[in-house]
Amino acid sequence: MRVIRHLVRVAPPLRRVVLTLGNFDGVHLGHQAIVRRAVDEARAVGGQVVTLTFHPHPVAVLAPEKAPPLLQSLHDRLALLRDLGTDVVVVQRFTPGFAALDPEAFVRDYLGGHLELLHVVVGHNVSFGRGRAGTVETLRELGTRHGFAIDAVGPVTVGEAQVSSTALRRLVATGDVQRARTLLGRPFSLRGRVVRGEQRGRTLGFPTANLHQRPGVLLPADGVYAVQARLDGQLRPAVLNVGVRPTFGVLRRTVEAYVLDFDGDLYGRWLSLDLVERLRGEQRFSGPDALRDAIAADVARARDVLAHPGPDAVGQS
Repeated sequence: MRVIRHLVRVAPPLRRVVLTLGNFDGVHLGHQAIVRRAVDEARAVGGQVVTLTFHPHPVAVLAPEKAPPLLQSLHDRLALLRDLGTDVVVVQRFTPGFAALDPEAFVRDYLGGHLELLHVVVGHNVSFGRGRAGTVETLRELGTRHGFAIDAVGPVTVGEAQVSSTALRRLVATGDVQRARTLLGRPFSLRGRVVRGEQRGRTLGFPTANLHQRPGVLLPADGVYAVQARLDGQLRPAVLNVGVRPTFGVLRRTVEAYVLDFDGDLYGRWLSLDLVERLRGEQRFSGPDALRDAIAADVARARDVLAHPGPDAVGQS
């Protein structure tokens, strides 16, 4: 998959393009339906799928105080778009100047100046251009004028829940990773490089890997989770703790994973964690001994959960 940082740098124009566009934060089932529709269309007409996404999130530029935390890093978003079959991803830096383009200028000059558009596939509630004035109907009118077709996908629902990044953020923020999994089509995951911590877990008999987390990426509700750790292409059972470790009076939020039945060195390595189930909320214990007993109980329960997962408990991340 080719990654282009700014479309204006593309010369000559990309040919025979089936385009998708949006934030694609989380690459959830709704996003997947859009990209797969684009892939099917591109294969049918001998074209290429170009996915246009934005970085940073538009709200972080237009109303920073309202900016939502991201469900994943840009790196992880691109990896998932690649796996869905996207041929080219354009990462457009979102700026006030870019936001000021009116919908017609966005399509005519920005897209049309650099892409030979055959088809555009978008979500049913897409908005674009100055003041988010552009809609699916705007695209249909512009497509008629400029010679490309439009498909609008969705809404995509799971049961009675409509799939959206906003709904996913609510679920993850409350620790409901099981329901989040149903909207993602895979487990919610955290990924980071293992860094040195205070090694308190080692003194308790449960050495943990501390994950460095990128600012702005959403963490699940504080608590303990049964997770699958991805190491060297293999899934290993693990227990994850997210929180401030109140037993020790720590105020800094940390992400620590204890990989079961593993004694290798993880420092400096990237670790991915698929969250399967929240076991409990964060608690303050009377001291190290009580905490040790609680962790042992968490490990036992995690073993049971991970040995008998639900039908969709483990997937690709």
